[in-house]
Amino acid sequence: MLAWMLSDIYFFGAVKTLTNNLLVLWGYWLVDLAIAVGFGYLVTRRKATRRHPNLMAALMALTLLTFVPKILGVPVLLLEDITRLFRHFPPRSVWVSELDMGIAGLVFIGLLYGMTGGRHRYKVHRVTLKFDDLPDAFDGFTITQLSDIHAGSFSSRKGVEKGVALVNQQKSHLLLFTGDLVNNKASEMDPWKDTFAKLHAAYGKYSVLGNHDYGDYTHWESKEAKAANLVSLKKVHKEIGFKLLLNDSVQIEKDGQHIALIGVENWGKGGFHKYGSLSHATANVADDEFKILMSHDPSHWEAKTLEHEQHINLTLAGHTHGMQFGIELFGFQWSPVKYVYRQWAGLYDKHGKYLYVNRGFGFLGFKGRLGIWPEITVITLKKAERQKG
Repeated sequence: MLAWMLSDIYFFGAVKTLTNNLLVLWGYWLVDLAIAVGFGYLVTRRKATRRHPNLMAALMALTLLTFVPKILGVPVLLLEDITRLFRHFPPRSVWVSELDMGIAGLVFIGLLYGMTGGRHRYKVHRVTLKFDDLPDAFDGFTITQLSDIHAGSFSSRKGVEKGVALVNQQKSHLLLFTGDLVNNKASEMDPWKDTFAKLHAAYGKYSVLGNHDYGDYTHWESKEAKAANLVSLKKVHKEIGFKLLLNDSVQIEKDGQHIALIGVENWGKGGFHKYGSLSHATANVADDEFKILMSHDPSHWEAKTLEHEQHINLTLAGHTHGMQFGIELFGFQWSPVKYVYRQWAGLYDKHGKYLYVNRGFGFLGFKGRLGIWPEITVITLKKAERQKG
């Protein structure tokens, strides 16, 4: 909040250097006032955020569009002010203010693109993983992972169908979905059932629940209504062709050999519900089986999976969305979410156990993406060659 206020005041100096138009000057502060009033309403009114999700999304989008361009323009003004210290503080240079406004304008355009084209700029991330204990029949076996569809946020059928078609183009053997099909209610999937039912994989489609699937972030008339919604959501998974794993496991067979696919209910650190039970889910899984775990929240990996008595070869998670905002360029990764989740996007490895965190297919809150694009993950399993001698 303090950074927002200081950058606002500082950036206003550049605006004032370029114009004396009262409409522009007053409008500058009226936008900030509208944002402050909106967030004040959500904070002071109990359950307001759950009752007005569109208001929350609009405020988040408006905050990003106004705050981020300003704060990224501040260094230009700061550099000029350092030189003004040695020049007895002359008036701010017009050309510096124009440069500052140009930088802010480019950032604004980038953010605006993220809220339009960026939300459906699907990117295929390909990963090849080698394992000593992978059954020979599964050498070259491919898995497509999706996560965080958040159907309640969709508005473009063309955009969503583009993503679904790209998934099918991968022609993976197995399709896995790691939770958050909806934002709050099962009915959000009603317009999209036919679209997602088109997804196909030769060895089946499997899924787990995410934290949003339980209906914890909206207002319900009764506990019974909330429970009925969860029942309906589980039916939706079946209607679009996914087998939902609820602290359970199945065997995926190929050429007479098999691997274990395990799915737990949501388990997250902090205030997130801990419905998942890895012990229950692996009760019928042999110790020497090759195991793939679907667990929505990546915090489950360090908290439970790594220390579990059975060796989990590969865990697939989602949940973070990469915060839908950040930088991924030439191998460099950054997003504000990294300060909340140690494992927030891509591949992680500890003691020969892998975790892959999908950046999400959809979006939530901020109705767009910038830098952290919606993801379709394709994982190829390979048999590691044993060293001779």
